[in-house]
Amino acid sequence: MQFTLLDIWHHTGLFARMIIFTLAIMSVASLVVMAERMIVFRKTRSDSRNFAAKMGAILAKGDLTTAANTNLGKDVGHLGRVINSGLTAYRITPGNKDLAVESVARALERQAQREVQSLKRGLGLLATVGSTAPFVGLLGTTMGIVNAFQLMAAAGSGGLATISAGISEALITTAFGLLVAIPAVMAYNFLQGWVDARSVDISESSNEFLDVVARHVGGGSSHTA
Repeated sequence: MQFTLLDIWHHTGLFARMIIFTLAIMSVASLVVMAERMIVFRKTRSDSRNFAAKMGAILAKGDLTTAANTNLGKDVGHLGRVINSGLTAYRITPGNKDLAVESVARALERQAQREVQSLKRGLGLLATVGSTAPFVGLLGTTMGIVNAFQLMAAAGSGGLATISAGISEALITTAFGLLVAIPAVMAYNFLQGWVDARSVDISESSNEFLDVVARHVGGGSSHTA
């Protein structure tokens, strides 16, 4: 048997074909998640940087009321949605220092958790594919070897030459499983690292914004809804 896709497909049995078909679905699903997450991450990073540049200039003046009433549009990225939630909480909270700071802090924390979970969307599928694809391939290999020994027993002859073709065909499913799992694991580790880095960015930005609110409210400034 030659190692071409057409020859491999013709020499595999029904069960092995089902395994290969399952692995193909897992591979396509993981590739779709990879592409979708890369597009989303690139856009949200760009939008967040634009928001930080514009809102940072306003907050640098210490005018939270103006910042709270500024609308920078919907495309503000993960960072913009977190900070906007804090600005909204600041705007609708009565002029009490402790209440304002606590309300803003809770709003920032809630939205930060939502954003991190949103960024992680689809990563569970990559982790599942990366961890299970080799075992799915191994299942096909195991059943293929069992079938090879059954054929040897039915033929009444032994020897490695008798079952080598069957074993080589069976091992193909393990190879497919590894080919599916390796890119999924690499993509998961990369994307998870990116999400962790953005989580740190969100935390730092939230703390900086909360410091601005605390200084503004503590300085005796008042705000209205």
